[in-house]
Amino acid sequence: MNRFFFAIAATAVLAAGCAPGLDGHDDSWMPPAADGSTGAPIPVAGEGPCDAEAAQGYVGQPISEALGVEAMRYTGARELRWIAPDSSVTMDYRPTRLNIEYDEARNVTAIRCG
Repeated sequence: MNRFFFAIAATAVLAAGCAPGLDGHDDSWMPPAADGSTGAPIPVAGEGPCDAEAAQGYVGQPISEALGVEAMRYTGARELRWIAPDSSVTMDYRPTRLNIEYDEARNVTAIRCG
């Protein structure tokens, strides 16, 4: 019986390690759309490596779900990561991922691949 409870407790502790950090940032999070509704990540199939130059026209524009989807289509990216101000992100490089950084005013400040 004690082994059973120990196994359950150990599983719970290990599962807690998969939760987002205390800062509340999660790479799969998508900011709310401009109309206030909560957007969910929308997978868009890219054809190859990401080309950030194709989406540089979005720098300075307000963030929205539509902007993310369009930027993915133009760049050929298969993944999208929104990077909030002062947030930490992993340094792993993914050639098919588009990173969109934005400021406190929720305007795009940088678009890059990786």
